[in-house]
Amino acid sequence: MAYELDQRFAHHMIDLDEVRLHYVRGGDGPPLVLLHGWGSTWYMWRKVMSQLADHYTVIVPDLRGLGDSGVPEKPLTGYDKKTVAQDIHQLVEKLELGPVHVAGHDHGAAVAYAYAATHRDEVRSLVFCEMALKGVAGDKGIEYFMDQRDELRLWHLSFHAASHVAEMLISGKEREYLRWFYRMQMYNLDGITDEDIDVYARSYSGPGGLRLELYRAFYQDGIDNAELSKTKLTIPVLALGGANSIRDLCVSSMEAVAENVHGVVVPNCGHWLPEERPAEFLESVQLFLKEVPA
Repeated sequence: MAYELDQRFAHHMIDLDEVRLHYVRGGDGPPLVLLHGWGSTWYMWRKVMSQLADHYTVIVPDLRGLGDSGVPEKPLTGYDKKTVAQDIHQLVEKLELGPVHVAGHDHGAAVAYAYAATHRDEVRSLVFCEMALKGVAGDKGIEYFMDQRDELRLWHLSFHAASHVAEMLISGKEREYLRWFYRMQMYNLDGITDEDIDVYARSYSGPGGLRLELYRAFYQDGIDNAELSKTKLTIPVLALGGANSIRDLCVSSMEAVAENVHGVVVPNCGHWLPEERPAEFLESVQLFLKEVPA
């Protein structure tokens, strides 16, 4: 059965300085921005958007180059997380939303951190989900993770970062690759169904849809994060990890860059936390946001 968007939400397009972004908006209340990672689009938040919209104005963009968002004039540049975060900042400014709560998953979590660290007076709180920051404690954390778990689960980091080899090998097989990519990192295999994979595959198999520059920006991200982390965040931070994925590495990353960190490891959950365990995600995020000072 096809997913039906809550009637409170609508799709929009907006022109920014470097790129045209697609986003979904709905709800009423303090603004909350949700940022997806690679392998996903705005659609990854489908199971939690409606409940969050009961209390928040929920803004769910596609990152540049992914989903229905456009690409910059130089299509292979501008995927470092500071630059992507500037897209989101411009989106928030153009929508006149004021200080926002920001939540991100995977690469979107790294973008959310870059946003909070570069616009400190304009972010009220940060939810950092299933990511380890390059250039800070996350680097050591990834090495620990690889010592403890099957290294095959992280081989894609190097594969995706290799200059256009991945595109050459995956092109024409995007759906098959995505299905394997999700299953490799999932605990609850019902979290992303075959129908959901069809939705993602339509985005990633379209012209120019298979874009991996977020991985190729890791080196620059490490340099940027090392500099940004010299001044710790003071806003409340929630770090969420799946017990069957990177566990508490989100917490170690955030403790290296922020003063006020609350960590949660969600049991029986892999990498795709908002899709695998939406109820647990919502419970943690809603309790956290209620405690953020007005």
